Amino acid sequence: MENVTLKIKYHSDQIDKLTYIDGKSDWIDLRAAKRYELKRGDWVLIRLGVSIALPEGYEAHVVPRSSTFKTWGLLQTNSCGVIDNTYCGDDDEWMVPMLATRDTVVEINDRVCQFRIMKNQPVITFDEVEHLDGKSRGGFGTTGKQ
Repeated sequence: MENVTLKIKYHSDQIDKLTYIDGKSDWIDLRAAKRYELKRGDWVLIRLGVSIALPEGYEAHVVPRSSTFKTWGLLQTNSCGVIDNTYCGDDDEWMVPMLATRDTVVEINDRVCQFRIMKNQPVITFDEVEHLDGKSRGGFGTTGKQ
């Protein structure tokens, strides 16, 4: 397995340092860098307290943790955040956009989302054809139907 080193700048000394637990998960937890008191319907960019320089050819995917909605009633409004390797300056703090579905409080250091890094998509070209070679499955929503 390839080893990748990420340069990280912390914007808060109140959050735990990021850790990668080899063999346990490919995702790394991110924490709220400040306290948020939210009312139902509030939208907020939750500061995550880190700036990370990703290597050339990589991007980060930021998504909620499986317990985020149950614990705080928060929905990530962009479904999956994508951070490319050019977002790498001292002031490029990672954040996650959230919508509160109920009144809630997020405390400093709460694990509100997670990320992983992925290699960038390869260069793609399109070859336009009249017909595809594969067998048709019946269109959208037909998996498992006979």
